[in-house]
This record gives sequence, structure tokens and C-alpha cells, in this order.
Amino acid sequence: MTQASKLDRSRKLQDMMLKKSAKRRVINKLATIFAIAAVILAIVPLGSILVEVIRNGISAVNIAFLTQPPGAVGSGVGGIAPAIEGTLILIGLASLIGVPIGVLAGIYLSEFAGIGMFPSAVRFFNDVLSGLPSIVLGIVGYILLVLTIGSFSVWAGAFALSLIMIPIIVRVTEETLKIVPDSIREAGHSLGIPKRKITLFIVLKSAKSGVLTGIVLAISRIAGETAPLILTILGTSLFFTSLTGPVDALPLRIWRLASQPYESAHAFGWGAAFILIVIILVLSVTLRLIAQRRGFRIRTTVALTGG
Repeated sequence: MTQASKLDRSRKLQDMMLKKSAKRRVINKLATIFAIAAVILAIVPLGSILVEVIRNGISAVNIAFLTQPPGAVGSGVGGIAPAIEGTLILIGLASLIGVPIGVLAGIYLSEFAGIGMFPSAVRFFNDVLSGLPSIVLGIVGYILLVLTIGSFSVWAGAFALSLIMIPIIVRVTEETLKIVPDSIREAGHSLGIPKRKITLFIVLKSAKSGVLTGIVLAISRIAGETAPLILTILGTSLFFTSLTGPVDALPLRIWRLASQPYESAHAFGWGAAFILIVIILVLSVTLRLIAQRRGFRIRTTVALTGG
């Protein structure tokens, strides 16, 4: 082969590589544009909802609105303090029930279940539970607890909400733990560490950000549920008195205010929706800050001890 033919062949290869490189750049730019467009399409509805709630609700928020019980229907006086109190109690109690069960079930499915009929059945029923309408879970809480206790109660509402939380946390925990590299587990086994300690103190800590995201998603989901609460806590205009009695909640209060034919009630409903969004935002940020501070303390301790 002559020198000229070699040079010609080299030029053709270079031209081909340049064309492929240009094609890749075009495809990459198109993919980036489509991804940004999808993000914008997802953010615009959310942003419009937030703007609408803030615009209509912030004017109703004041000290009396946050600290007083509801006044007479249509009077335009009073507040939503019992609903705020009840929402926080329900979220806390439902989390105490749902978070441990969901995280432990997710750990089992990811680390200990393996392949078989029982794990497959657990995943199947978890998917079915996550797809059930919330009103059905409210009926379950009504039958199991309200009829058993003989009255609407905080326990019944927390139980129904925990049934909504569990499948979300289970699925997110399982998938997050699967992302943790197997090399981390193998390093622990090579040091003779028992599997339960590897799972709890190494794998789970490595995936704590994802697990926490699942918990935040579950809390955000139950904070706005109304149908299960109608059947389990009933609602009241009084402050919390007992776990075995009825209690108010922001979703119930918003629903009742929206159904009244008074402008003042609608304004209070917008205000209650604004407060509910603020509560969810504060809880989400607080949980993430706590996780980050704990992670910082763990890394600092390891560095100081030379471990």
C-alpha cells in the first residue's frame, strides 16, 4: 500500500470519527433539551399551585388564626389551632407505627429474603397495598378500630395513615439498599462482621439518604389525606384530649371550610392549605438537617479516633 493511499485512508477515518462525534453531540444536546423541557413541564403545575395557595392563603394567616379554635359557621372569626395540633399528632403517631415496619420490611426484602415464594408474595401484596384507594384503608381502620373501641379516635386515624405509609417506605428502602455496592458487604464479611451488623451499621447508613427520602415522601402523602380521616377521627372543633377520642386535622378542616357557602370560610380554607404546605416543608427540611448533622458527627468521630 502506497503512502498516498495510507494518507487517504487516514483522512477518511478522521472524517468518519468527526461525523460520529458531531452526531453524538447533537443527540446529547437534544436529550438535554428534552430533559430540561420535562423538568419545566413538571415544575410549572406545581409552581402554579403553590403560587395560588400562597396568594389566596397568606392573607388569612395571623396569630388568632394559628392559636384559636374555629368560631361559628360563617362568622369569619376563630382559627385552625385544633387542626394544626391534630395533624402533628396524627403524623407523629402514624410515623411511629409505619416507619419501623416499612424500613424493617424493606431491609428484609433487600438483604435477607433472596428468591422464593414468600418474598415474591410480600412484594406483590405491598404493591397491591400501595395501589389501594385511601378510602378503602379508611374503611379498614373504621372496621378494625372504630367499631372495636366504640368511638372515632386518634389511634384509628394513625393506623389508617400508617397503612398508606408502609408500602411507600418498603419499596423505597428496598430499592435504595439494592443500589449499595456489594463490595461494601463483602468487605464487612471479610472482616468477620455478622450480617445483621453489616446491614444495620454499614449498608443502611450508606443508604440513609434514600431511606429518608422514602420517609419524607410517605409523610408528605399522609399529611394531605382526607378520606381515611373522615372514617376514623371524624373531626372536632376542640383541642386534643385523648388518643381514644376524635380530633381535628388540617385536611378535614380544609374540606369542611371549602364546602361552606361563605367567602370567609373559603379564605380560611386557603389559609389552612397554606399552613399544611408549610408544615410539610418544615418537616422535610428538619428531617434532612437531622440526618446531615448525624452523618457529620459520625464522620468527625471516625476521623478523630483514626478509625
